[in-house]
Parts: sequence; C-alpha cells; structure tokens
Amino acid sequence: MPKMQPAQSIEAMAPATAKAVDTSELEDLGRATLQIVHDLKNQLNGIKLYATFLRKRFESEDRPSEEREILTKLIDGLDRAAREMTTLVRYSRPVELCRRRANLRTIVLESALSSNSEALEPPLYGEFDPNALSEAFRSLTEHAASHVSSRDAKEIAVQVNRTGCANSPQAIVEWRAKFDNRRDPFGSVHKYESVRAALATRIIEAHGGRVEFSSDAIRAWIPLSD
Repeated sequence: MPKMQPAQSIEAMAPATAKAVDTSELEDLGRATLQIVHDLKNQLNGIKLYATFLRKRFESEDRPSEEREILTKLIDGLDRAAREMTTLVRYSRPVELCRRRANLRTIVLESALSSNSEALEPPLYGEFDPNALSEAFRSLTEHAASHVSSRDAKEIAVQVNRTGCANSPQAIVEWRAKFDNRRDPFGSVHKYESVRAALATRIIEAHGGRVEFSSDAIRAWIPLSD
C-alpha cells in the first residue's frame, strides 16, 4: 500500500503557490495599468490640442496676457505629464542596450547639463550604451536638482572616479549637493519618487551597475572593461 505524503510537504507547497498567484496578479495589474496610461495619454493629447487652439485664438484676438499665460502653463503641464507617462511605459519594458566601447568620463561630462563637473582625467573605458547612459545621468542630475533650493541648484557637483580592484574595475559617479533634508528626498522606503529616476536606475543596472540614494548624494557604480 503506497505511503501517504507527510502533511508538512503539502503545506510547504503553499508559499510557492501563493507566490505564483501573486506574480500573476501583479502581471495582470501591470497590463491594466499600461492600458490606462495609454488611454490617459491620448486624452491629454486631445486636451493639449484644444488648449493650443485656444492659445492661438487668444493671441489673434489680443486677449489679456494673463489668459495667455494660463494656457501656456496648462500646455507645459500637459507636456510634462505626457513625458512622465511615456517614461512609465518604458520603465515597464526590458531595457535594450546598444553597447560599444566608450569613455564614461566623456558621457558624464556631456550629460551633466548645467552642473559643475570635474575636468576630464584619464579615460574610463567600458562597454556602454552612450545614449542610454546619457539619458540616465541627465535624469539623475535633474532629480538631484529638484531636491535642492533654487540658490544651490547650480552647485551640484558631478564627480566620476575609478574604484574596485584590478580584476573588477568600476567607476563611481556621484552627485553631491546641499540637499533640502526637510523634504527627505532620498530617505523613503522606495528610494526614489520619480519615475525618471527609477528608469535611470534600471538603465544603470542593465549595465551591471547599481545606484544608491542617500541624504547627501546619489551614487552610481558601473563596471569598466579595463
């Protein structure tokens, strides 16, 4: 007569089954969310077209400047919302890279925007996607700038240095500034509240790196080839 499986073996299967169900539910939620994002983006585009039409009409009718300014601000806000939604859709998809040998220092310097950056030093070569990394660095620079006072926004220092051992060389990119800690910019459980910063993190992780958010800096470690 065959032996019955112990009761604990059946119970041990429960966590795995629950995890599979949770994963399926998250995937369904993700697909539904993306559909909602697409629908909202289409609606925003329609509102933007109408607002643009009104702005041109107001200009031709010589309406008060306050009314034109309100429409301009509305259109700018719609553009920002549309960009955030596009980033959210990209974040939900796998990161695809077009790697080639490139100097990380050059990528950092070119993507530093208005921040203060170190002068070029010995190159840091690796197999990178320059366009993807440039986007990630710009997003992190803007993310850092959004958490400092307007007076200190131009004082963000972007530094890049070599670290790690000879067999596993890395570069560390740091964004340092006088962050407004009253807003607790990087102290949340989720590490970032910006979808663009989240996408930037994914791009760097796709290069084999990692990103750390702290109260005084953003740091990114990226593997080098030599």
